[in-house]
Amino acid sequence: MKSAFIFLTVCILTFHADAQKSPFHYPTYKGLVMAGYQGWFNTSTDGADRGWHHYQRRGTFAPGSCEIDLWPDMREYKKQYATPFRYADSSVANVFSPYDKSTVDLHFKWMKDYGIDGVFMQRFVGEIRNPSGQRHFNTVLKNAMAAAKRNDRAICIMYDLSGMRPGEEQLLLHDIDTLAATYGLLEKDGKTSPTYLHHNGKPLVTVWGVGFNDNRQYGFTEAATIVAGLKQRGFSVMLGVPTYWREFGSDALHDQALHDILKQVDIVAPWLVGRYDQTAYPDFHPTIEKDIQWCKANKVDYVPLAFPGFSWRNMNGPNAHTIARNKGAFFWQQVAGAKAAGAEMLYIAMFDEMNEGTSIFKCATTSQLPLHPGGVFVGIEDELGSDYYLWLAGQAARWFHGKPGYSAQQPKR
Repeated sequence: MKSAFIFLTVCILTFHADAQKSPFHYPTYKGLVMAGYQGWFNTSTDGADRGWHHYQRRGTFAPGSCEIDLWPDMREYKKQYATPFRYADSSVANVFSPYDKSTVDLHFKWMKDYGIDGVFMQRFVGEIRNPSGQRHFNTVLKNAMAAAKRNDRAICIMYDLSGMRPGEEQLLLHDIDTLAATYGLLEKDGKTSPTYLHHNGKPLVTVWGVGFNDNRQYGFTEAATIVAGLKQRGFSVMLGVPTYWREFGSDALHDQALHDILKQVDIVAPWLVGRYDQTAYPDFHPTIEKDIQWCKANKVDYVPLAFPGFSWRNMNGPNAHTIARNKGAFFWQQVAGAKAAGAEMLYIAMFDEMNEGTSIFKCATTSQLPLHPGGVFVGIEDELGSDYYLWLAGQAARWFHGKPGYSAQQPKR
């Protein structure tokens, strides 16, 4: 036990020493807890001209028709947008838009306040092919890069390939060239973007959506072109893959090409959202342990995922699949499970994903929800407070930073 403690201490000291030598504030993903940041919401009057994007369902955002299951706690937002929703006292319920700089500033301030290391900025290939989508995500990224620098939070670009068509791998590579030039991602001195996340000595770019068996138009040929192109440009690569990537299970294509491409990247990141609940997680946990063993054998790093709960009933109907949060017990079970399996870093899904009910940012508590006849909103328990999952994610980050006093027992606030 003593030797293990000494080894851990040396690792932590080495990590901090390496961080001090690097001009980049986040020279490695190891030891960090990062979240995904969708940034895809728009309102009808935010200036993006995209309507109630990702708020509306089938063209309508009003009681009985919306796509979000959680409602944001709006008390700290500078810019707010009125909606057709009302509270029990008849007052108007407002929402936000990340198209606004002040909104993204607030989100990154929360990351700093609660100790979350940073976020992966989602960039959807199916969106940036169009002028309006590209303008929106360029604006959100610009807001986020500035906020990350100001709040000293790690930031990383994540390309989501969902909806990508064959040939658009070149669109992605052209896009990263533009972003690299705009934000100095390949600069050696880190002056332009000092908090951009690096790994294995290079700026990290994530590519999500390779190997899924859900009839995507693109395949391993396009994915290999993207990975090779990023590597040639001087980036390290994290690849987002199906849950059962290693054994070619239920959500993965049964093709050796998946393993071949994974051996070329720097980090393997499986998508675990919705695959288990608190009861089923113990049976799933050995999958993470075996994933880590495979990655070590093939000299690739591995990042497991933790999510607080799941709900998409407004999107898919009142009987749609849900996973209870259980007051944070489910989330902490996954954090502890990742640590027990030997994980060195963690991905949280998601920071702001209200559509599938995985948000960790400040969401309305049960007594503060708008009225929604014909639909349902999921509230955070009043006794926990709207910021509880930010706080709990911050505790996870402290544990991954090497702070003592954490265990499988859920911390008390």
